[in-house]
Amino acid sequence: MQVIRWVIGITVFVALLLLALQNAKIVELNFLNLVTFQAPLILVVLVVFAAGVAAGLLAGVLKVARLKRQLNKLRHEHRTRVEPMPHGAAPGTAPASGPGFERNALDDG
Repeated sequence: MQVIRWVIGITVFVALLLLALQNAKIVELNFLNLVTFQAPLILVVLVVFAAGVAAGLLAGVLKVARLKRQLNKLRHEHRTRVEPMPHGAAPGTAPASGPGFERNALDDG
């Protein structure tokens, strides 16, 4: 499994390297006609890709944090709500107990 992971990683790296070498043109970026700057096309693509990955990871982290808070709240509620069982055998586990084994006054004599 490790070998497959390395092969895929190297393949993706080589593909991105070839993409970067072929897209070295300078592009001009305008932001609301207030700021204008020039950068290589591949740099723009990689920055936008990294921003997308960061946004996805942030969304995942927020979801995990919310679920973790909810789980901790439910665990706390469960701890405070559970009552300990009375000492001794649980009902119905002693020999000859349960329906049909009631003691009558005639059985003692």
